Amino acid sequence: MTKGTLFLIPVPLADEAALKSFTPFLKEKINSINEYIVENEKTARKFLKEAGLRTAQGDLTLHDYGKHQRGGSLSYFFGGLEAGKDVGLMSEAGCPGVADPGADLVAEAHRRGIKVVPLVGPSSILLALMASGFDGQRFAFHGYLPIDKAERSRKIKELEGLSERYQQTQIFIETPFRNNQLMEEVLKSAHPKTLLCIACNLTAADETIYTKDIAEWRKQAPDLHKKPTIFLLNRS
Repeated sequence: MTKGTLFLIPVPLADEAALKSFTPFLKEKINSINEYIVENEKTARKFLKEAGLRTAQGDLTLHDYGKHQRGGSLSYFFGGLEAGKDVGLMSEAGCPGVADPGADLVAEAHRRGIKVVPLVGPSSILLALMASGFDGQRFAFHGYLPIDKAERSRKIKELEGLSERYQQTQIFIETPFRNNQLMEEVLKSAHPKTLLCIACNLTAADETIYTKDIAEWRKQAPDLHKKPTIFLLNRS
């Protein structure tokens, strides 16, 4: 029996950003699929409606891959794919598999010999890199930095060293409600001449992207509380 295809479907990064996020092919594809693996069912249903879903919501099968559903066998999610059905994989926002637990499902699909097809859509990491003015050929994404202040300070200095040594852009994130604490630590630990780009609320109406050196940021630090933010550091 021919197996189905796992389509990786990006989700808008912000409310009211649908027109910036959807491609004609994505709209066509969601109307040919009625089974999805999702991180958040409420978010997923809202996204599908905004994207132009014509299938009745009641006819959809959504498998919850939220944080309370992880850690066990993944076989449950692959019944349809193994039976020849195409299935969509969606994160809560952005691209599945990038800084996202959906990577586990993509890896399992490869182990099972299931075709994986990524669709075009918004990636906050790449959008921030594009707009930073930093090197887009040599960069590294580190995800979340340590929570402990001393360890986080050491990590920030380590990233500065890596950036200077390899002429490499260093990218990292934080849980939105801890953004201000991270910003405070970066301003305290980094060299005054190190460049820092703050890309906040990407694709939203109040999107802000600024690149300044640390000395300039210290004059007036932004309020990033509960605002999805990408931090990019460059030390040349």
